[in-house]
Parts: sequence; C-alpha cells; structure tokens
Amino acid sequence: MLELDKVKEAKEVLSTIARKTNLVLAKFLSNKNNVYLKSENLQLTGSFKLRGAYYKISKLTDSQKQKGVIACSAGNHAQGVALASQKNNINATIFIPSTAPISKVEATRSYGADIRLIDGVYDDAYKAAVEFQKETGGVFIHPFDDIDVIAGQGTIALEIYEQLKEVDAIVVPIGGGGLISGVAATIKQIKPDCKVVGVQAQRANSMFQSIEEHKRIELKNVNTFADGTAVKLPGELTYGFCEKYVDTIVTVSEDEIASAVLALMEKEKVVSEGSGALSVAAVMFNKIKLEGKNIVCLVSGGNIDVNILSRVINRALLKTGRLSNLTIELLDKPGQLKDVSTIIADLGANVIRVRHNQGGEGTDINDCYLKISMETRDFEHFYAIKNALIDKGYNILSTVQ
Repeated sequence: MLELDKVKEAKEVLSTIARKTNLVLAKFLSNKNNVYLKSENLQLTGSFKLRGAYYKISKLTDSQKQKGVIACSAGNHAQGVALASQKNNINATIFIPSTAPISKVEATRSYGADIRLIDGVYDDAYKAAVEFQKETGGVFIHPFDDIDVIAGQGTIALEIYEQLKEVDAIVVPIGGGGLISGVAATIKQIKPDCKVVGVQAQRANSMFQSIEEHKRIELKNVNTFADGTAVKLPGELTYGFCEKYVDTIVTVSEDEIASAVLALMEKEKVVSEGSGALSVAAVMFNKIKLEGKNIVCLVSGGNIDVNILSRVINRALLKTGRLSNLTIELLDKPGQLKDVSTIIADLGANVIRVRHNQGGEGTDINDCYLKISMETRDFEHFYAIKNALIDKGYNILSTVQ
C-alpha cells in the first residue's frame, strides 16, 4: 500500500529541487482523443528518476549518509542518485551496464559519482551493486523496487491531476515498474475511474508477461534501444502494484518506438529517448482502445545518445516510407541516369544518394546496376515512382522501405 500522505510528503520535499513539468496538448497524436504529453524529459537530469532518488535519499539518517549510497542503473536513475547525493554531500557509487549510452554515463560522472561499468544489461549491474553493498555497508538505492522511490515517482500523478482534473487515462512506460507503480497507486486514490495503461517494448516485456502469467517472469535476455526499460525481472513490490492498480499493459515494436521518437521531434519539438516514447508509440499505433477521452502520455526521459538518435531517425524514415531505396538494372550507356532522375524528379522525390555498379558474373556484358536512395512523402509516393519506372521499361531488382 502506498499512502497518499506519503506521496504528498514527497511532493513537498521535491518542491525545492524538482521541476513541475508541463502538460502539453499534442493534437497530431490522435483525432479520436485529446492527448497530452507530460514532459518529464525536461525534468532535471533529463528524466523522472530524480523524483524517486531524491526523496529516498532525503529519508536517510545521518549515519546512513556517512556510509554513502550505492545504485545500479541504465543511466537515468544513476543521474538522479548522483545529483541527489551531490546536493546532500553524500558519496555515491553507481553501477551502470556497459550497454548504456555514453552520454548517460558521462552525465552521471559529471555529478561527482564513482562510476563502475559492468558488462551486460541492468540486471548484471544490479548483481554487482548488491555484492558491493554487502562488502561496504552502504545504502542501496533501488531504481524501482522501493516504497520511497515509488512514492517519489507518484508525485507525477499529483501534478497531472492538478493540471488536468478531467484526465481519463494515463499511459506510462514500464521497465522495472517503479514509475507506473507510483503513478497508478496515486491516481487511483485521487480519481479511481482514471485508467492506467502500461507500455513495454516487445523485446523487454517482463512485466507484460508477468501480469499475463500471474507471477513474476524473468526474461533470458532483453534487446531494445529503449535502454531505460531493458529489465529482465520486475520488482516484487512493483509487480504487486501493477497487478492491483494497472488496468492493462500493451507492447510496442522497435520500429513503432522509433517512429514515435521522430514524430515527437517533428510535431512537438520534443526530444525523447526510446523508453520515454513508449507511451506515445502506444497511442500512435492504436494500442489503446479509447475514444473521446483525455489521455496523458508520460514522456519519461529525454537522455538519448546523439549517435543512437541518428539511427532511430533513419529507421523511422524507412518505416514511414519517407526514405526509400531502389536497385535498377540498366544498359550501361549514356543518358540512363538522366532519364531515371527525370522520372523521379517529375514525381517530386529527392534523390540523396546514387551508386553505379557495372554488371558482374552472371549478367550481360552491357548491364549495370543503379542503386538510388530517395526522400519520399510516404509509401504511396514511393510506389508511384516505382510504377512509373516500370512503365518506362526499367527492371526493378529490389526495393527497401
């Protein structure tokens, strides 16, 4: 049980450090519902994790603070613990999986924490952190399976209710479950009829499977660019909270997450990491069956590595038909490239890359291959170009969308 008074106390503690993040109407997301973005990507440290970490550390005794704190994280909880420790003059040792983005690691280091990189994913870092805690006697700050941490995350629900009392549903990303546990337990005490929908990446869906099987399920591996939610085993507390308070959990694919990241950037000028965009992906791809409702999508973090962002954008452009590739078989003679380019240009596409290869073994001596990358409006536009080339007698060998 998470008492509402505890969440209100956390809100008071956080009033001196955490931002009350904006609720932004995102009209592009749905023509069936009013969809709002709760912009925790603009929270200090770039994610909601500061809330739970800071409140937990505020509850420590002086003797506990002297022993220092220990944490494990894919990056966002690490930054929250590091900043909270810095503000309270506490030594922090943080274990981070080696798969975490470099930007998150360096941001954590900038707050003065001692960083230990561990091969593997979050669960491997967790095991190393637990062993270190036994050796040193420091206080372990769990990223999600701790009632104080959950209470800190629950302050988001208090803010949402203050900003939009007519809220009908809150859509929340799930990794280990701390965020959705705090949000769900809090909002259900304030507004019991408000739906709470959890979202996980299909490749890291431990809570989804656990709720389906009515017991905690540990995945053998997780593989998603939404690294903030790459958790093999949900927490004991958080599993209980999800089973009691969460109405439903849905999953989204890597392509759907990438499309959501791109849509947030283009339509709302919001930079989100993969895990932060899970909620938006669920709404964009109609995983939530609601109409005429006020829905809040919690954008949980914005700490995406710029190198990953570049790949995500490219993947999303391919997914939506805005970046297309053609391989055309041609006779190797003057004017062929000009003719192909004219057809593409006349139909309003933009050629961004051309590669010309002479025919190899198994082809006619005079054959060549033309590989073209184009910017197109959508799949319909692409197929119009492809069909125009075929109508002109060109042989299309392969396409990639």
